[in-house]
Amino acid sequence: MDAATECAEKPHYRPGRPIVMIGPMAVGKSVIGSELARALGIEFVDTDQRIVAKHGAIPRIFSARGEHHFRQLEARAVAQVLDAEQPKTVVLSVGGGAVLDSGTQQLLAKTTVVFLRATLETVRERILRTSGRPLLAADPVETWSRLAAARGPVYARLADITIDVSNSSVPELVTQLISMLAEESRKENPEQ
Repeated sequence: MDAATECAEKPHYRPGRPIVMIGPMAVGKSVIGSELARALGIEFVDTDQRIVAKHGAIPRIFSARGEHHFRQLEARAVAQVLDAEQPKTVVLSVGGGAVLDSGTQQLLAKTTVVFLRATLETVRERILRTSGRPLLAADPVETWSRLAAARGPVYARLADITIDVSNSSVPELVTQLISMLAEESRKENPEQ
């Protein structure tokens, strides 16, 4: 396939505002978000990575200061990226519980929110082998299921776009997301 044909087959989209990846732990927000940002040629920001860089490991924050303190750090990390007169056009990945903060929800209203949905079977191996998720320390499968169910309505309410990540590869998901983002943009700006 030559470059012109490949370019013609890929959907074109130029984001006009930040894109925020939300969803339960281990659905792939960071991996899919970073690949989406690369494909769009824009910056990728992961709030968990920012918190770790500034405050240390998340499990240590939880054990030393508690979940409430971590949520405050998380809300500040989101605000640093989104709370500006003209927020930068970035792809932002936020932690699974970040959407519970009312201030964060208000900031998300100025973005395009992408809810990555997955079944337990899709994430089961990841949550069982991944250490470093304090909320999943006791019973990862039961806890993930409970948190995903409890937070699911919030994710759905905030989302502009919902995509199921269960049966697609990351490149396929990125291509689908670019198409969905382009369609969402056309709905918001019909004159373009």
